[in-house]
Amino acid sequence: MTITDQLFALQDTAYGDFQAKLMPTIDHSTIIGVRTPALRKLAKQIAKTDAAQEFIGHLPHHYYEENNLHAFIVAQTKDFDEAMRQTNLFLPHIDNWATCDSFTPKIFDKHPDALLEAVKEWIASSHTYTIRFAIRMLMAFFLNERFCDDYPKMVAAVKSDEYYVKMMVAWYFATALTKQYDSVVGYMTNQKLDIWCHNKTIQKAIESYCFTNEQKAALRKMKR
Repeated sequence: MTITDQLFALQDTAYGDFQAKLMPTIDHSTIIGVRTPALRKLAKQIAKTDAAQEFIGHLPHHYYEENNLHAFIVAQTKDFDEAMRQTNLFLPHIDNWATCDSFTPKIFDKHPDALLEAVKEWIASSHTYTIRFAIRMLMAFFLNERFCDDYPKMVAAVKSDEYYVKMMVAWYFATALTKQYDSVVGYMTNQKLDIWCHNKTIQKAIESYCFTNEQKAALRKMKR
């Protein structure tokens, strides 16, 4: 049984129909309908097999779930250089927000300096989901004790009309406000983001449970 056959054995067509509504950028016929926990379980089961290595060595994939499975397999790679090599091979083939947002190689957390250099390259890409991935890496790994004022500057400098890039910019700043409020609130008060990203950031922040009522009131007043 091939890996694709194994994915079809896990098929839930109703779930596939639901997924298709969330991802208008991809062809419905390429969605098998496999729930994420089942995909993660399969990735864990096969990650170290020759079949898995052969699978990730053949790009592009046809099915949405093949891409997600690919992401989950690479995310388990314990060698940083190999994880980075596989990531760079895979990023150009990501064609939707869900695959992008579920792809987080664990080993990246142990090599922040090298990861940051890669982020600087990715964020300058012309590919929507490579840019989105770069911002996600800044959000996932650099809003903690590694935070530096240069990082939100990198995100604010992104100029794109792509919805899925702009949404990630807003998500980054809304998250940054929960973790580094004093350092990033100036992007709101000084109106350093375009109007759409500015207002979407405020909307996402107000919907969060991470802010006090006073902070939410202050953010509402910043809406443009």
